[in-house]
Amino acid sequence: MLEYRTQGFNGYAVKYSPFFDSRIAVATSQHYGIIGNGRLYILGLTPKGIVAEKWFDTQDSLFDLAWSETHENQCLVAAGDGSVKLFDIGLDEFPIQSWKEHNRDVIAVHWNLVAKDTFCSSSWDGTIKVWSPHRPTSLQTLPTHSCTYSTSFSPPLPPPSLRRLLRFSPPHLRPANTLLRLKPPRPHNPPPRRKATPPNPRSLNNFNPNAFDPNTPSGPFPPNEALTHDWNKYRSNVVAVAGVDRLIRTFDLRGPAGPMDILGGHDYAIRRIAWSPHLSDTLLSASYDMTCRVWTDGSAKAVPQAQDGIGQARELGRMGVHTEFVFGVDWCLLGRRGGQLVRGGMRGCVFGMLGSSCSLEGP
Repeated sequence: MLEYRTQGFNGYAVKYSPFFDSRIAVATSQHYGIIGNGRLYILGLTPKGIVAEKWFDTQDSLFDLAWSETHENQCLVAAGDGSVKLFDIGLDEFPIQSWKEHNRDVIAVHWNLVAKDTFCSSSWDGTIKVWSPHRPTSLQTLPTHSCTYSTSFSPPLPPPSLRRLLRFSPPHLRPANTLLRLKPPRPHNPPPRRKATPPNPRSLNNFNPNAFDPNTPSGPFPPNEALTHDWNKYRSNVVAVAGVDRLIRTFDLRGPAGPMDILGGHDYAIRRIAWSPHLSDTLLSASYDMTCRVWTDGSAKAVPQAQDGIGQARELGRMGVHTEFVFGVDWCLLGRRGGQLVRGGMRGCVFGMLGSSCSLEGP
């Protein structure tokens, strides 16, 4: 395991380059993002450890980032002053382009994996904006009417007519209210519900235990702030959602009555989740409880089966090396099967490998 300290800056997001498995970008802020400057780090993985290849300072905090899908040296950041900035790591000091239409902090940015000349941003001003790096103004504004923490385009599995943009904003967690369809999908039969492992009793607190009964048709799930989501890379209709209630829920858009699985175990709010690009059933989570956890949703044939023949959704292991909140996680797209991952916390950035040689703490 390798470690790098972002001295004087607290990490908010970390992403592997889609072009190089040895390059990582980290978005950071001073004073926990409350006040102060931001810094974009470009880190390189070398035989001697993690080194800072370059960094860019900004006048306000940085909360998220996204690598360009068309240019190996360009990286997009979300800033607390309501701007979205594009940096070229081949140049020095200043961004090559900046857009400022949001009225409050920009919390998330995402580059389109299908139409690679567009990207999107979401803000606490209650809007999502779609942009092109070739235009000075946004292409489209989508109102959400509340603080919006996470937004992303669907992965490139569906045809263009089924491209979707998904956003999550508190306090509504029901997928019928949070899915913005650019084009309506074809009708499908509702998917079968899988059995989920009961959440850790420490995470239940004041919640109704009946809410976690997988046999409940719709599930009276209490509304909570949803802070993060991610599309499954192999099943285009499956999305995972997590937030303040410390639970990860997986939904199939063809059956929006309720979640397929509920994964519980974190002791505090979940800040980021990411499906594996190598394993269709595996996802990674980062939480305010200072841990990262690896999960399976039970859909893979190799997952141990319950008595009724249905795969068990459960925690596979955890990593607890951070001493502050963990805000960012990412998988290496170019890593070997099993998974190369990076985790970003308030005190720095940690690189690790998941595989036969990695020993995870048990749930």
